[in-house]
Amino acid sequence: MTAEDLYQASEDCDCAPTPRERRFLWPDLSRRAAIGVGALGVVGLAAIAGPLVPRAFAIEGYPSWDDVQRAKNNEAAKNAEISRIEGLIAQLQADVANKQAIAQTKSDEYFAAQQAFFDASQRATDLQTQADSESANATSAANKAGRVAAQLYRTGGEDASLQLFFAGSAAGADDLLERLGTMDKLLDRNQAVYADAVAARNLAQVLSDQAKSAREERDKLQQAADIAMQEAQAAADAAQAALDAQTANLGTLEAQLAALKDTTAKTIQDYQAGVEEQKRRDEEARRAAAAAAAAAAAAAAEAAKNNPPPSTGGGGGGGGGTGSGSGWVRPAGGNITSEYGPRYSQCGPSYCASSTHYGTDFGAGCWGNIYAASSGTVSFAGPNGGYGNFVRVEHGGGIATGYAHIVGGGIRVSRGQWVNAGQVIASVGNTGNSFGCHLHFEVYVNGSPTNPRPFMAARGVGF
Repeated sequence: MTAEDLYQASEDCDCAPTPRERRFLWPDLSRRAAIGVGALGVVGLAAIAGPLVPRAFAIEGYPSWDDVQRAKNNEAAKNAEISRIEGLIAQLQADVANKQAIAQTKSDEYFAAQQAFFDASQRATDLQTQADSESANATSAANKAGRVAAQLYRTGGEDASLQLFFAGSAAGADDLLERLGTMDKLLDRNQAVYADAVAARNLAQVLSDQAKSAREERDKLQQAADIAMQEAQAAADAAQAALDAQTANLGTLEAQLAALKDTTAKTIQDYQAGVEEQKRRDEEARRAAAAAAAAAAAAAAEAAKNNPPPSTGGGGGGGGGTGSGSGWVRPAGGNITSEYGPRYSQCGPSYCASSTHYGTDFGAGCWGNIYAASSGTVSFAGPNGGYGNFVRVEHGGGIATGYAHIVGGGIRVSRGQWVNAGQVIASVGNTGNSFGCHLHFEVYVNGSPTNPRPFMAARGVGF
């Protein structure tokens, strides 16, 4: 291609160099000048190559259909635009893959940090319970030692030794020895009780010190879990933003690429119209899905209203989203399939469930509604390692709730959003470390998990 051809290509895209730039780029070189230019080497050529790139192709962002139309009219410009669009498509796909990988890593780190905090919190609680028990034992033993000492004083004491000293008859001595024998027994007993009291006191102190250290470790792990949660949410948001950018632009870029590569008589307008039509269909499908979800949520709420669960006790199923007017409601329907606390560690093909269950499982069906247990602000909505898709809601006063194993695409709230008690916030799924569709529901008091059943029962909501 000659210099004039390149100039014509740039003219077609409305980005021709100025006359001064033309003289710089394509001078009328003599043999001597040509040799001089050759001596510049690759660096010199690179320095003057920049103006050859049309301005429309150097602008950051996505090409317009006008850019595509202009490029299609010239082979050189078309090839450059094809390369550019292919690069943009690859960049979009790589960006999504990269951010999704980061989000997955942060999700796993959040889950690990959260579980470490939960385990530390449980250890601190267990140690404090043991310390309190031993402290009570020490107090009881000390009181017992005091009672034995009082009995010893009443039956013996200093007057007993005086009686022994002045005893003048065998009968008197026998009587006194019998009394002294009783006193010795009481003394032995008192020493044993005293030793028990000292041992209980020492053990209580050791356990109290251990509980204090465990609480300090728990607090550190809680801070780490909070940071991990924030990082996981930020990574999830970034991944979603990248996916949204891909969704918004990939179809257009692919259509523009097809238009540039197409040698038929099909017009740019035809490709553009196809993109717009696809967007219209996607929007209709989105609205239809949202309407269907809203209708299903309304139907489920009406069914729950007409068939409320019992307000206390029992393990039977019930409708989700219903309560007793306390501001708290049942987070899902279905029977309780696993209670809070120690349990058998069930294993699957790729993992084993924890032997400590920090929540209550509701055996609701796949895509069943998950309701906010009370009003509050969403503090997390996204992937959370073994919990799969997860939502956490802060209710104030140090109280929060968590909802795990949400179906893919089933989170209906976002971080920072206010939700009302009984509002549908997600759909039941089987994501993360799960063996079937269910809601894993957790309650936190000052960050630490607590048994949801008595907590909810105290607020008039029975499972």
